[in-house]
Amino acid sequence: MEITDKASSARIAEQLHAEILAGDLPPGFRFRQEELAERFGASRLPVRDALRRLEADGLVTIVANTGAWVSKLNEQECADAYQMRERLEPLLLTMSLPNLEAGVVEQMEELAEQMEATDDVEVFLRLDREFHLLSYGGAPRGMVRELIERLWNTTQHYRRAFAQIQGSKIESTTHMEHRLLVDAMRRGDVEAAERVLADHIRRTRISLEAHPEIFD
Repeated sequence: MEITDKASSARIAEQLHAEILAGDLPPGFRFRQEELAERFGASRLPVRDALRRLEADGLVTIVANTGAWVSKLNEQECADAYQMRERLEPLLLTMSLPNLEAGVVEQMEELAEQMEATDDVEVFLRLDREFHLLSYGGAPRGMVRELIERLWNTTQHYRRAFAQIQGSKIESTTHMEHRLLVDAMRRGDVEAAERVLADHIRRTRISLEAHPEIFD
């Protein structure tokens, strides 16, 4: 692939990545390569490469000789994804904690305060993603970290649905759990941090299971 095609592919992937995470392109949305090529002023080659990049990130599903869609989970697939997160994210946090850069916990505390101050679901989702992925920043790049980032991408739409369901309840529960996680990390209490994080993810999974209409 030419350098210009690589640059176009990266540009297209970056824009579509942002639109999917923002909910502008919902689960099940079908991509048409010719429309994307026209939209971005590119040939089909960088468009195909961009879609493959997004597939690797867990945001797009490609079926050979059929097409590409924004990834969509059914109820069981979402439950499976959350159960994997529930078990693997505490492990990733434990791997990260000894290597976190100075000031990360303070950054997380600031993000927690910003989440408490907003009523905007999209702002909350952006801050929440930054909060949790920041906590994993000390972990080495590898299978666990890459899988977790992929699962975060794939479940983005369902976290949005959860935030919309929770409404004012976010203030009393989710925010408290964020504060407890920050406190445990500040104290270097790995077991407490793992426990808070696992409970945090489990509660989201249980809430989603109680609303099967989300997956219609």
